[in-house]
Amino acid sequence: WWKKRHASMNQKAKKNHDLLFIGDSITQGWEGAGKGTWDKFYGNRKTLNLGISGDRTEHVIWRLDNGNLKNQKKAKVAVIMIGTNNTGHKLQDPTEVKDGIGRIISTVRARCPQAKILLLGIFPRGVNPDDPKRKNNVEINELVSKFHNGERIHYLNISDKFLTKEGVLTKEIMPDALHPKQKGYEIWAEAIEPKLKELGL
Repeated sequence: WWKKRHASMNQKAKKNHDLLFIGDSITQGWEGAGKGTWDKFYGNRKTLNLGISGDRTEHVIWRLDNGNLKNQKKAKVAVIMIGTNNTGHKLQDPTEVKDGIGRIISTVRARCPQAKILLLGIFPRGVNPDDPKRKNNVEINELVSKFHNGERIHYLNISDKFLTKEGVLTKEIMPDALHPKQKGYEIWAEAIEPKLKELGL
């Protein structure tokens, strides 16, 4: 199924887009639980969803090298949020995930020379702060935050907006403690909107 989606994204990438979303099932979910919010915030913008469920950093690297960024040289902003499946698959070492994210950033910079990159911290997973997978994502975020340079690359961590004051991830936001429902997508869109406008959208 993912090959069909990849081919579909390559077809859409033949047209120019201003805004790109790059990621995994959480990004693909803009077409599901997040569709209403997507239509509200991005329906009138030239936006391309480049999310495939299950993807780890290595899959995204392959996709970007195999057509997903075709004709996107005029893209203005690329929103990247990837890495939670590296954690979920085998609690991959945060330094390795950081290296993968770094390569994704380099690929986007090369293929989309005008685009500013909005690198989002990996969203929280697991109900409680002491969840091993939550902690692994936190470690990755600490490492990738250093990619921020305030020019081409802008790092933004909106994780706290999904959590209670005690750091709990509720079913109202992410029923399976990983994938946002509609409320979660609303939080996401509202949290990054000021930054998207600052970056020229």
